[in-house]
Amino acid sequence: MTSPIIKAQNLSIGYDNHIIMDRLCFEIKRGDIFIIMGGSGCGKSTLLRTMIGLLPALNGHVLVNGIDVVTATENKKKHLVTQCGILYQSGALFSSMSLFENVALPLEQYTSYSERKIREIVRFKLALVGLAGFEDFYPSEISGGMRKRAGLARALALDPEIVFFDEPSAGLDPVSSKHLDDLILEINKILGMTIVVVTHELSSLFNIGRNCIFLDSSVKTISARGNPNDLLKNPPNERVLAFLTRGMSNEKRS
Repeated sequence: MTSPIIKAQNLSIGYDNHIIMDRLCFEIKRGDIFIIMGGSGCGKSTLLRTMIGLLPALNGHVLVNGIDVVTATENKKKHLVTQCGILYQSGALFSSMSLFENVALPLEQYTSYSERKIREIVRFKLALVGLAGFEDFYPSEISGGMRKRAGLARALALDPEIVFFDEPSAGLDPVSSKHLDDLILEINKILGMTIVVVTHELSSLFNIGRNCIFLDSSVKTISARGNPNDLLKNPPNERVLAFLTRGMSNEKRS
């Protein structure tokens, strides 16, 4: 049996001594599209930052590709960076750098590739997300949806095994959001990458999610897990039902 690529064990997250989520236990399979969902302020983004080592855990452990992020040395955390790509809500592109320069940055920092090799990789990654020909454009010269795709190209630059998405649809219109969802599915299918998505957008979690956890702020832990569409049909409690049926009719739920 293949071991999970991510495993959380009694993981407590928060800030200082304030616990947001307590004793989280879950596993993410290799090649999965895994959704972390829940209402605003429940700790979704905090969990993501803890999983990638940007925020210390209050208690417990989280293993990412065999590395315990909670106890890992700085050298191991740096190695983990090369195995994980991250797309932040805003895209987090450097405004003073062209799209080419933004995508090339992690390659320049973490590899010894020649300039020619880096050029080839950057052009390929931008083409992969539908931005061929936009290498010399700056973030201010393109749309919000294009900035998200450029951020994704940068997240893919090092061919990571895992890509984390923090509210990828935030600030996007429905059409751009659907295009990004389709791109996530395509990347998962073609490249076989494990995808972890933090979101509260119903359309996205139903369209792309295979497995999920529901962070429940009322009990400060996970109160549901499984396929999002299965949870919609058989919600385990009223809070999950209310979250998954916002603005939906009974006919759509059945």
